[in-house]
Amino acid sequence: MTVSDQTAFTLRRAYGAAHLLNPGDLPPAQHFIDGAFRETPGGDLVDVVDPCSEEVITRVPAGTAADTDAAVAAAAAAKASWGRMVPRERSGVLHRIADRLAEHYDLLVRLESADTGKPFAVSRDDVDSAIDTFRFMAGALRATTTMAAGDYVEDHLSVILREPLGVIGVVTPWNYPLLMAAWKIAPILAAGNTLVIKPSEQTPLTTLKFAELTADLLPPGVFNVVAGKGSVVGARLAEHPDVDMIALTGSVGSGRAVARAAAESLKRVHLELGGKAPVVIFADADVKAAAAALRTASFWNSGQECGAACRVLVHESVAEEFTAHLVAEVTALAVGEPQAGDDIEIGPLFSKTHYDRVLGHIERALAEGARAAAGGSAILGPGYFVEPTVLVDVPEGAECTREEIFGPVVTVETFADDDEAIRRANDVPVGLAASVWTENARRSHNAAARIDAGTVWVNSHLVIANEAPWGGFKGSGYGRDLSIYALDDYSRTKHVMHHHGH
Repeated sequence: MTVSDQTAFTLRRAYGAAHLLNPGDLPPAQHFIDGAFRETPGGDLVDVVDPCSEEVITRVPAGTAADTDAAVAAAAAAKASWGRMVPRERSGVLHRIADRLAEHYDLLVRLESADTGKPFAVSRDDVDSAIDTFRFMAGALRATTTMAAGDYVEDHLSVILREPLGVIGVVTPWNYPLLMAAWKIAPILAAGNTLVIKPSEQTPLTTLKFAELTADLLPPGVFNVVAGKGSVVGARLAEHPDVDMIALTGSVGSGRAVARAAAESLKRVHLELGGKAPVVIFADADVKAAAAALRTASFWNSGQECGAACRVLVHESVAEEFTAHLVAEVTALAVGEPQAGDDIEIGPLFSKTHYDRVLGHIERALAEGARAAAGGSAILGPGYFVEPTVLVDVPEGAECTREEIFGPVVTVETFADDDEAIRRANDVPVGLAASVWTENARRSHNAAARIDAGTVWVNSHLVIANEAPWGGFKGSGYGRDLSIYALDDYSRTKHVMHHHGH
């Protein structure tokens, strides 16, 4: 793979997370258990690295099975009282959490950008969405619906109750540390559960800050954070007999590992895993509008997004025109460190390991015959920057069209007819999201119905609302985040039947 400073992309620098963070901004580098941060003397530490400068921001403890057990015990002790709270009271707590996040909006934005390298536009959207997630769930928990009580057997009244599950173990990813935490924490608390969350050990800052900011709002034990590796903390949560559900946002491999561990105790599993979102552009589509939309939908968060529009299937009759528009959009992207300007659109990849992985994908794609119409190289360091890349002339079935690259890379393939487009859109082992682009209403309905994905957009991509469910099919997992469906996932139904005959 070529690494050159003779790139088409000018990297704008501001040099270092120190410019983002003030003294006192960092949360305590400790686990948060039973309402307080806990010292872990003598334990292993994990470096939290600024991906723009490759400098260490802080170090957090690598949690152990014993740390995890202590957190689970605290959550188990708190679950009865929290679960008995009436919806109005839990709703009030969630509203106060949203207010507290809003009060510290700028701090959370800067922490997220320092920890992950996200442009400010992405971090602001994350914090806005996290706040809205708590506000939505605060309202939704007071208006849950179920089947009507009634006599379904003569002289027997059936009543359906919805109860908390108990203790939920949560594992969140590095690409959206605060937002994915909010997607789990808000409905879990709203449904009356307690939880232990393990953020990525590489991007834990906003989750730990959330614990610090909300410590006085939640009863001790209701919310607990154990930092550390998935192979230790995540594995213990998945196998722990006192954990009633394990909820994970992560890779397909992580999902398999969690499901295997959870099977021993028959606990519920909620998995939001990877994607390889096809973008099907038909001959009658507005190709210029599609290309403009993909500037964001493909490269948001540097493509480190499970719903990213990463695999374009375009009708052969408009492929050349579309590709020209897409390359023009991509080569105009502003690449740099977040503090280099509010107009920055592309930041670094989050770690050296992931940077090497993405570059390896590009290198193999070029070896298989693809051509880089834009980008295709790393950008000279320091930092984990990769050029926004458009790969064309991609052979059908190439690795880059089937494996989730999870970086600023889009592949472009062509198709001849509608049936081929749908067949190839579905010919991947995952099914999280997809989009279809056409001006024909009949075609849009037909294509959306035939594509095997949990979300299908028509003439847009990567537009998400808290009112609508998010989750996938096939290897993308099961369970739904957001919406009232998340409340359903984090609760259980009980049928109580009263015999009232004389």
